Amino acid sequence: MAKTSMSQRKTMGRVMHEYAHGELKSGPRGKGGKVRSRRQAVAIALKEAGASKYDSKSENRRHLARSKRKEATARTAQQESEGKRRVGARGKRESSPAMGSKNAKTPTRRSPRRAPTAGRRRA
Repeated sequence: MAKTSMSQRKTMGRVMHEYAHGELKSGPRGKGGKVRSRRQAVAIALKEAGASKYDSKSENRRHLARSKRKEATARTAQQESEGKRRVGARGKRESSPAMGSKNAKTPTRRSPRRAPTAGRRRA
């Protein structure tokens, strides 16, 4: 299996967190009921993270983009149940160890703010 990126590991961590708390559901829009099997939870995590070996590259990219959209708009089961707006710890660390990160100790690098340009002025 190919090495997963940081965002893929975060997504897999979130899905497994949902499974551990009994919030992970299967099927379209969760109509299939709660996931009880850990193997099924792992399969869903890989699919949502875009790391499935059964999908093509473009399908994997599409699945990861969909998951990131879901996380950005706070529509995941974890965010809804815990009242969070986003996944991760912005400005403090890349992500928590529970989210599946390897570098949870290093803080995120923020780009310095640019000075406003004084080139164009309105008359």
